[in-house]
Amino acid sequence: MQDAGGRGEQAAQATLLLDIFGNPFRPIALESEWLTSTVLALAEGIYQDRAFDRMPILADALQDAGCDSDDVLTHCRGPGPHVRGCWVVDVLTGRK
Repeated sequence: MQDAGGRGEQAAQATLLLDIFGNPFRPIALESEWLTSTVLALAEGIYQDRAFDRMPILADALQDAGCDSDDVLTHCRGPGPHVRGCWVVDVLTGRK
């Protein structure tokens, strides 16, 4: 039988995996119009500076650029944790 600490660890690992890989059952098609200079600069800055507290700002910029993907916007505005390798940042910066 697994203790509460083990379940907590599994939940934390699952959260990190979702941040890195997203939902494999709901792939996102990146729209070229989302790739404004503001979005790209924010995404690159988040990656380079590991400044994942800027993810809600990235969500706003994406929405301003026409992004209507609930998965992308909800992920960016979510509590995280976000880590280097975050699927949204990697897709936007061409790392994935």
